[in-house]
Amino acid sequence: MSWHACPLAEAHATPPDEPAVELELVPRTRDLGGFEVGRVLPAGRRRSVGPFVFFDQMGPSIFAPGQGMDVRPHPHIGLATLTYLFEGEIMHRDSVGSALAIQPGAVNLMTAGRGIVHSERTPEAARPVPAPLFGIQAWMALPRQHEETEPAFRHHAAGELPTLDEQGVRLRLVAGELLGLQSPVETLSETLYADVELDAGARLPLDDRVADRALYLVAGEIEVNGHAHAPGRMLVLGRGALELLAPAGARLLVIGGEPLDGRRHLWWNFVSSSKERIEAAKADWREGRFAAVPGEREHIPLPDTPGP
Repeated sequence: MSWHACPLAEAHATPPDEPAVELELVPRTRDLGGFEVGRVLPAGRRRSVGPFVFFDQMGPSIFAPGQGMDVRPHPHIGLATLTYLFEGEIMHRDSVGSALAIQPGAVNLMTAGRGIVHSERTPEAARPVPAPLFGIQAWMALPRQHEETEPAFRHHAAGELPTLDEQGVRLRLVAGELLGLQSPVETLSETLYADVELDAGARLPLDDRVADRALYLVAGEIEVNGHAHAPGRMLVLGRGALELLAPAGARLLVIGGEPLDGRRHLWWNFVSSSKERIEAAKADWREGRFAAVPGEREHIPLPDTPGP
């Protein structure tokens, strides 16, 4: 398939009075107990992009032999978590009975809805040797009508996701539609998530069919409509069609989707359109009313403050 024949390549350029990049967001480093993350969303200047209200880069880190990531059971409401790895492996367990390791290129999509509890750990089989970890965890706020949906978990192996490999562009479509591809990952609102690798000199056209979108530059410099941007930041895009160029090669994520249908409140691991619902979730976790994760005996206590 040639993406030159796709309508994306025929779309009009960004209007001259509209900036191609509205905003650059630089991650803030956070220590989550043994490993660092770069937190991009939420930010003071931008709380969300499409449905995405939380965006963390995990690593790149290498755990010493015998060590690993151990995120104890903790609760969520009102959101869906999307975990995507570049390197390493994470064992996911949750209160609906899921127990599955995610590997690079695969997708874990956990819909919290009215409430779910999960843990994330480096698998025991990976701990005897140095264990890398590099990836993204993002939260998508659920539409108001689905905030109290039944909790669920879906895993899609890397081989299930559509890919493109042409003219120096290698792309895996995690969610949504792009360049004539459509992902099998089902979300409750319009969502776009693509992992893109560009060889030196490769170009990628993007149209503006998605209302709200951004690029996260994992590695390498990118030129957007001729303007250069350094790696390690999120570029919130303006309206109109764009062309990306990687002068020396790059890797990036394209994310976005339908804007939120109203304000969302975030407190610790809870997301909701209602402050009262968050207070109820806090009480439920404090009093042990969430379902347990089978096989897990630990949990993260409710904090006094939600943290940074």
